[in-house]
Amino acid sequence: MQSGRARTKAWLLEFEPQTPRMIDPLTGWTGSDDMNQQITLEFETREEAVAYAKTHGIEFQVFEPHQPKPRPKSYSDNFRFDRKQPWSH
Repeated sequence: MQSGRARTKAWLLEFEPQTPRMIDPLTGWTGSDDMNQQITLEFETREEAVAYAKTHGIEFQVFEPHQPKPRPKSYSDNFRFDRKQPWSH
């Protein structure tokens, strides 16, 4: 399966948790009273995200996106003679 690249160009601003998660004794679900964990802001450029964080006094770290190396694929490689795993049962 090949994953798509939709919505991968935006820069995100995500808040660090201020309080640890708590376990509800009745249901066993985890929850938090920190509403900032639910907020994710999207920006078109890195500079916009950094400017927003500086303007609002938010401490930040910038993580560069991972660029996957494209691997060429060919349908005929499924039937190569020197294939490591058999393609059929």
